[in-house]
Amino acid sequence: MTYEHILFTLDSGLATITLNRPDKLNAFNDGMIQETADAFKQCARDKAVRCVVLTGNGRAFSSGQDLSDVETRGENFSVGDHLRHGYHRLIKQMLATEKPIIGAINGVAAGAGCGIALATDIRIASDKASFMLAFSRVGLVPDSGTNWLLPRIIGQARAYEMAVTADRISADKALEWGIVNRVVPHEQLMEQVMAWAGPVATGPTLAYGLAKRAMNRAWDMSLEEALDYEAHLQELAARSRDFREGVTAFLEKREANFTGE
Repeated sequence: MTYEHILFTLDSGLATITLNRPDKLNAFNDGMIQETADAFKQCARDKAVRCVVLTGNGRAFSSGQDLSDVETRGENFSVGDHLRHGYHRLIKQMLATEKPIIGAINGVAAGAGCGIALATDIRIASDKASFMLAFSRVGLVPDSGTNWLLPRIIGQARAYEMAVTADRISADKALEWGIVNRVVPHEQLMEQVMAWAGPVATGPTLAYGLAKRAMNRAWDMSLEEALDYEAHLQELAARSRDFREGVTAFLEKREANFTGE
């Protein structure tokens, strides 16, 4: 695939999407939003893709919305429509992609860039990374999924603190608060991400996807509903080739050769 604003590679089941506007700190314009959403859509459909890594090129993961791009649109520009037809499509596509998405957070993730980072399933951050809800600095409300995602990850009090203060949260504090899963030395980020993602890309992809579906939906379910839904998804998993292979490998005392089906 060839894109203008992102880079896309696929190797041994592992797809890597790189936000690629380094001169703009990977700020999102319409083109990059649509291309990133399209790349995730392709990853969701392609059986050859079994894990996705999302990162940024240069010093930033993403500084958020490209405000200079918005400024050129004049007074009739609708921020609401921009969100509905852009970031909302991207966030929903990421959450609907039933394959593990690993965020390799290489630098600042601010504004909408923070929302995109939070939409990844597992976040591994460089020690130079940071997170910031910069919206209040320009008189706006947090968007791009942050109001749904961030309180679920770190609790409402800390999420609201980030919204009100617009403070930059360091990688170490992000780890302490649970925003990220790991913090690694900056120069080792992609090496360690790939070491982590490689085995995931050869794992039981269907089971990973069903677990993601179960956890995302459980937020809006009662315990009884969640238990019933677990049983339904486990029935699907138990009919898979990977389940049969996993049991056989266990009994034969060997490593399972999962195919993702």
